[in-house]
Amino acid sequence: MSFQVLSANAQEQAYAQLLPQYIEWAKDVDKKGLELGKPLNETELKLAKDVGVQYPEKVRVIYVDEVPFPYENLALKALGEKLGLVGPDVINNAQVFGYSIYAREGYKLDRPKLAHELVHVLQIERSSLDQVIVQHIQDVARYGYRNAPLEVEAFKANIKYKLK
Repeated sequence: MSFQVLSANAQEQAYAQLLPQYIEWAKDVDKKGLELGKPLNETELKLAKDVGVQYPEKVRVIYVDEVPFPYENLALKALGEKLGLVGPDVINNAQVFGYSIYAREGYKLDRPKLAHELVHVLQIERSSLDQVIVQHIQDVARYGYRNAPLEVEAFKANIKYKLK
């Protein structure tokens, strides 16, 4: 499916049809991360509390060769490419799925970067993984990744918790 040739309304309808597939996949990824990831240490727990995460003890970090994406689903792959979330020139260093933070091996989740990801955990706590995925996809389509409101909020944490 090529999203390039669809009208804005048709694109939104296509996204709406694909999002349930992505949401179910993301829930499975979170479940796996909760089983395999490591809990936050004391310093990281304090940071999570300061960020506002309600249940920081649930957060798990898992390092992987590549942050997961459902590449095997060609329609979701096309959507990810259209939105600039995946592709040959895109490196996804970290992503949150519920309480699971997946980070690429070699990517250091220092204080500002971890704070950024913890803001995403907080956003999910405020609503749900389902709602955050829907909002984020719609916002990235409308505003681009850097200007999507959930990312703008998270990037503020990078600045607030910058290493001194």
